[in-house]
Parts: sequence; C-alpha cells; structure tokens
Amino acid sequence: MNPVVAAHPAVGDRPAITYRAAGDRYLLVEYGEMTMNLELNFFVLAVTGSLAGHPPGGLIEAAPGFRSLLLHYDPARITQQTLVGALEEIHSAQPAVRSLRIPSRKIVLPLAFDDAASREAVRRYATTIRADAPNVRDDSNIDYILEYNGLPDHQALSDTVLGTPWWNAYTGFFPGLPFLFPLDPRNAITVPKYNPTRTWTAEGAVGIGGPCVAIYPVEAPGGYQLFGRTVPVYDILARHEVFREDPLLIRPGDRVEFRPVTEDELLQARRDVLENRYEYMISDDVFSVAGYLDGIAPLAAEAERARLVREAAAAGTEVP
Repeated sequence: MNPVVAAHPAVGDRPAITYRAAGDRYLLVEYGEMTMNLELNFFVLAVTGSLAGHPPGGLIEAAPGFRSLLLHYDPARITQQTLVGALEEIHSAQPAVRSLRIPSRKIVLPLAFDDAASREAVRRYATTIRADAPNVRDDSNIDYILEYNGLPDHQALSDTVLGTPWWNAYTGFFPGLPFLFPLDPRNAITVPKYNPTRTWTAEGAVGIGGPCVAIYPVEAPGGYQLFGRTVPVYDILARHEVFREDPLLIRPGDRVEFRPVTEDELLQARRDVLENRYEYMISDDVFSVAGYLDGIAPLAAEAERARLVREAAAAGTEVP
C-alpha cells in the first residue's frame, strides 16, 4: 500500500508538500527536500500556529518536527481526506516565508563547560561499554568535537557555542528535550553520535549530535557528544514557578542563548532552581524571518569557509 496520500511540488516560495498515512490515526506532512534549511522549519511552525488557532474538528494534536508535522486525529470525527483538505486550505493561506513573524521567546541559560557530571558520564561509558571509542579522550568528548570540526582549542568551542542564539526547531524524543540549531551560520558545528550509546547521562547535560545541540531534560541514556551542563529545563513536579503552567521550559520557536559560568556557580544555580529562588531569564521577542534572512545574507561567504574547514576535518577523523 502506498503511504503517500497526496503530494504537491513547490510553488513560488512555498515548499513541496507530501502527505503520508501514519497508521489509522496519524497523518505525517513533510515539507521540502531533506535538507537542513531553517526556512522549512519556520514554515512548519507557522502552520502549527495556524492549526492551534483554528483546529479542524477531530484534530487531537499537532507535533512539529524540523521539516515535518505529525497530526493525531480521531477517525470517528474526521476522515483522513477531510483533514488533508483542511491542511490544504491552511497551506494556501500561509504568507510568504520571508514575511513570517513567529511568536518566540529569548531564554538565556547558564552553561558550565567540561563539567564533572558530563565527565562522569563519559568515564562510565569508557569503563563499562567501550574503552576504545575514538570520541572518548581523558573522560571527555570535547577534544573529539574539536578535532571533528577543525577547531583549534577549548576556547574556540566555547566561542562557537556562546556566539549565536540557538533556535529550538522542535521538542521531542523525550518530553522537554529541545533540538537546537545555530541561527548564525558561521557557528554551525556537527559531530557523529556515540556508537553504541551511553547508558547514563546527567539531567541538564548539553551535547551535540549531528548538527543540533540538545539539553537532556532528565537522567537518561544518550548518544550526543557532551560538552557542558545547564539548569533544569523540565520539571513535572513544578518545584520552580517557571514550570507551573508547563513542565517544558523551551518551546518550538524559542531561542536559547548560553552564558558561561563556573561549575560552582552552576551547582548553586541548580540548587536555587529546586528551592524556587533562581530567576530564569526569559523575554518575549517575536522572530522576524525577513530580519533574520537579511542579517545572515552578508555572512554567507564566511559561513561557507567555515563549512569547508569542518568537512575537511571530519574527513580525517575516525567515526565511532
């Protein structure tokens, strides 16, 4: 059975759209080609916002991905074809991607690089799972991240991570886990994941897998290369007031900026969160796609040079 329900080619600035059946209660909508193009994600989040404002009857939930949208619907209330028709109307009504203004917040989080909890996760992995893993060096993943991206030293990694806002394209895999991508294309980094994965990662650990940075919302197994730790971003118990309306701190379309702190400062901040004394730095800040695209256009040549350096370094680095 062909899972493709309907498909349309790209028209003007609107991406190609493919509708796929995903069981009898889900519809997967894919946009554009399989590339890391943030403009596709901007379109996904705009469609998600339209669905939230005017949901068709029978739609239960819309979950955005990077360039996809998974729709959970009640087949007793709406048919698959009716849902596709409703989406077609929403897609037709979407303005040009460049003209989008996406509801967003700026969230500033403290980040302690090369912290003890991340090093402990790497140490356990080397001790109990794979001592010869090429990404494990002196109980750390940082030197591997540097080599794979052609970065000269720890300061260069710090400058790269701290030097750009990180766009939360979607939240998933586990509740509260953000998938963050650099808005400054010059600060893109990439690295392969663990093979096999770790059995333990500290809550709040920050790591990178492929081209995206993630913050671990709970203690969990994991495969991202770790480089630091931050404060809690998920708390179903709502021990801090920031989680009382929603246990997930970072929403799709939010921008995360990291500021460097010492490990002692981070540990104190984490205690303050649990005692409801910490002040999360969150501000509403609508995201203008046109302003963003105009801002990065002059950076294209520099970003391309950085990409070539990364690719040359990756070609000479062992993959786990």
